[in-house]
Amino acid sequence: MDKVYLILENGDKFEGYGVGARGDVIGEVVFTTSMGGYLETVADPTYSGQIVVQTFPLIGNYGDIPEDYDPASIKLSGYVCRELCEDPSNFRCKGKFGDMLVKNGVVAICGVDTRHLTKTIRENGVMNGIITSNPDPDAATMKKVREYRIKGAVADASCKKKETFGEGSGNIAVVDYGESANLVAEFVKRGCKVTRFPHDAKAEDVLASKPDGIVLSGGPGDPADCKTEAEQADKLLKAGIPMLAVSLGHQILALSQGGTTYKLKYGHRGGNQPVKETFGDRIFITSQNHGYAVDNNAIPANAKLLYVNANDGTCEGLSYKSAVSVQFHPEECGGPLDTQFIIENFIAKTEEKR
Repeated sequence: MDKVYLILENGDKFEGYGVGARGDVIGEVVFTTSMGGYLETVADPTYSGQIVVQTFPLIGNYGDIPEDYDPASIKLSGYVCRELCEDPSNFRCKGKFGDMLVKNGVVAICGVDTRHLTKTIRENGVMNGIITSNPDPDAATMKKVREYRIKGAVADASCKKKETFGEGSGNIAVVDYGESANLVAEFVKRGCKVTRFPHDAKAEDVLASKPDGIVLSGGPGDPADCKTEAEQADKLLKAGIPMLAVSLGHQILALSQGGTTYKLKYGHRGGNQPVKETFGDRIFITSQNHGYAVDNNAIPANAKLLYVNANDGTCEGLSYKSAVSVQFHPEECGGPLDTQFIIENFIAKTEEKR
């Protein structure tokens, strides 16, 4: 197999071999602690512009299952793993994971000491990097690596036009900042009609669909770049319609109400993030994928802190007069189901409105 290298902006070099599409890619190097769901990880648009490292050492053991992901949602820059299974076994398996990476143009490197790589990111913080077949990139290339910044991720990952799903009695409007494929499905299977709007939809157009509830979805990138989206979110909140904001939507809503966000040292990515409620003693295991957080010291005046991360105390949820926002993903099909009650409670609020 061809030798391939992951080189970080600080010069650290990790040798491996190519298992996906060939080519050089630059991205923000992040790690996920999920032990399964690698197909959903690759197809999560929230990873737009990032090189994703799997901390779990063996990847691909159940192969490629096309029904579990949407190829159009694949937005990540590159993929890194320790060992790739070449003999998958599952009754739903339709092929090898490595072949799926090649088919979908994902540049990937295997054979990397991902334990060492993850410790490097944890100690030094998220860094940019390049996957390349050249072990000694020139100064100009490394300058591009250091200066790389994710731009236009929400516009790239969002749907491009208004779409309708389901035929239920409940009418849910979803503003799509680059949502996971399962978000709409969770409402449809609960008997809701869902109208999905692009990220730049005007609040007036969303409200014209006469929704019983409004959802601000998750998505990629820096929430501080979403100034127009925040302006529209403010208008939607003022309409007083029940609202649920998830991940990036949670951050955008907080910004729209005067809150602030900041970049985490290495983010929360994986299916095992503990979240504690502030009004009781329960702790939930959640699926998360974000590199930014709402500042606990600058929470909007009209919001109340609902949940915090049990590991580092960061903001995981807020409540407003007519809205609830959460940093984690209650709809995530590749992760735990502990917090699906948030979706159920939101639907119950929309039913009260009807």
